Amino acid sequence: MTSSPESSSTSQQRPVRNVLAVISPHVGGRAAGAALAGLFPGQARVTVVEATDEDPAALREAHLLITGLGPVTAGHLAAAPDLELVQCASHGFDYVDLDAARQRGIPICNIGSSGAEKQNVAEQTFALMLALAKQLVPAHTALTEADWALPRLQQSITELSGKTLGIIGLGHIGEEVARRALAFDMNIVYSGPKPVAPQTAARLGGARHLALDELLRTSDYITLHAPLTERTRHLLDAERLALLKPTAFVINTARGALIDQDALADALAAGTLAGAGIDVFDPEPPTAALRLLKAPNVVLSPHVAGVTRETLVRIALAAVQNVLGHLEGKPLRDVVS
Repeated sequence: MTSSPESSSTSQQRPVRNVLAVISPHVGGRAAGAALAGLFPGQARVTVVEATDEDPAALREAHLLITGLGPVTAGHLAAAPDLELVQCASHGFDYVDLDAARQRGIPICNIGSSGAEKQNVAEQTFALMLALAKQLVPAHTALTEADWALPRLQQSITELSGKTLGIIGLGHIGEEVARRALAFDMNIVYSGPKPVAPQTAARLGGARHLALDELLRTSDYITLHAPLTERTRHLLDAERLALLKPTAFVINTARGALIDQDALADALAAGTLAGAGIDVFDPEPPTAALRLLKAPNVVLSPHVAGVTRETLVRIALAAVQNVLGHLEGKPLRDVVS
């Protein structure tokens, strides 16, 4: 980052601000945090930790908190009397106690409008869809065990072309998924609070807005790209999963708790659902007791949809730029609470 001599001189006159960067180990930990800290100029004193309460003194003195999937509880907020902003280095923000922050008047921001994660989340969505459609995991496993599985698998191998893709949440990421679906000649339907602009729908191949239950009944593939809130927790429960076609596939690269994981495992075990591609879990990492780990017809990945080398750089830049803008008196972007 560069600045003019005049702006640099102005910034040097500002008081030093304490920034606490909480970067969970499973998204890079201290190493990723150190790279993020290096993006700040001299007027910021950055402390990197892997858990919010790891350094009580740093938390107590923090003016600004950046969190990369590190939980921020009401207790953490109460322990930071001078805290003025929580910046989530992610699209999601469900790991921050929004009610407690609201009571303190502390804004919570994510990186939603930056689009930092959208490319790779969309790619991972299609990686999971293709793996399910082409039965890649059972085919690979069979071959490694000297089993020529073609006669057994050919009845369940299918195409994306001509199928209906139901997108739950047509935001920045949902749109990226829809754009890729057009290249596969898929029909696009979506659900959400309101229809997108007509020009957006036209650009996405005439994407149609449907009520959620109708989308579930209609779609061959269902992919979730909604935020996790109290309203969307277990959005796909046993009752809604029962609406799906027995040939349908569910993909979740958003948040694990959007789906009732036990209900999903039940549907897969009963054969009332063709398969599921899951990148996110509740909790993370999942415990050995999670039934989805042993469920049939699943493809699982460890929340990798937003953590490519390229994506992590974009995420860090988006988070830091919003915090720096705040320090310079600019309006905050992506305020979610």
